[in-house]
Amino acid sequence: MLQKLLAPVVAWMVALMAAMGPLGVMVLMAIESACIPLPSEVIMPFAGYLAFKGQLTFFGLGAGHPGVQIWIAGFFGALGCNLSCRFCQNWHLSRSRDLGLLRDRATPEAIAEGARRQGCRSVAFTYNEPATILEFVSDVAEACHARGIATVAVTAGYLEDAARRDFFTHLDAANVDLKAFSDDFYRRVVGGSLEPVLDTLRYLVHETKVWTEITALLIPGLNDSEGEIRRLSEWIASDLGEDVPLHFSAFHPDHRMLEVPPTPGATLTRARELAREAGLNYVYTGNVRDREGGTTRCPGCGRAVIQRDGYRLLDLNLQEDGTCGHCGRPVPGVFGTTG
Repeated sequence: MLQKLLAPVVAWMVALMAAMGPLGVMVLMAIESACIPLPSEVIMPFAGYLAFKGQLTFFGLGAGHPGVQIWIAGFFGALGCNLSCRFCQNWHLSRSRDLGLLRDRATPEAIAEGARRQGCRSVAFTYNEPATILEFVSDVAEACHARGIATVAVTAGYLEDAARRDFFTHLDAANVDLKAFSDDFYRRVVGGSLEPVLDTLRYLVHETKVWTEITALLIPGLNDSEGEIRRLSEWIASDLGEDVPLHFSAFHPDHRMLEVPPTPGATLTRARELAREAGLNYVYTGNVRDREGGTTRCPGCGRAVIQRDGYRLLDLNLQEDGTCGHCGRPVPGVFGTTG
């Protein structure tokens, strides 16, 4: 009886934290820190607060399952990152000192089973750097694969060879943040170096079956020049291949870079044009409302095969075998039904 009475309250809490986005994690942590126990019905569904029916936010703009749910598991292993980006858009998680508040309750088995119950086909490790919790990711991935659920990592790709091979062994897809195409930028702004990230991308594309996409956050005046965008795009086309999807994402002032203005929409549109001129077939814009920038077009006939508006899937013109519904050309990706 009590459980039935509390059900509306639980649903309201989940909806509220979902609306708060990543900040909702901090609410959870504050409540748990105050020693106020929350039922698992609140803790676990929150992991899937980005389970939009429209498309996979993190790796599905160019491919992925464009109409299914994804379970966000990254918060629960630990919080942290092996880089120190001044512009970190999720600094309240990556820089947090509260390392274990949810971990004991969100076991690998619990996460995988929660995803199964919610009808999710993928579990994503994101917001904190999943490579810092490699063992946890491996355990979650094993539990997910036992249930037929895929695993996805959103990562900076800043790994040495041995760790790189261990980490990606357990994953089905990855979106790698290529933060700039300048080693000077990596050293001054990120606290790392460029070449290990390029090595990760080469490894993923040429030595694994992990579906790979790239995100580049464009920061005004720092990494958004046309010259750098051209070099980045040309490197992807020549070293990785023209079918590797690239996402240009908008920056907003945050963490230790509050003095830099947000990325203008025109910058993202121009970056997309430059990347397509460099030969890339699947280029997108992110963190902005841009219907054309979220549309997948067939390189053969140029017609739309996946149309989106924000997180909503508007139209899908793909055959079951992943070919264009208009001309029959294969469209690379990992596609599923939208049911």
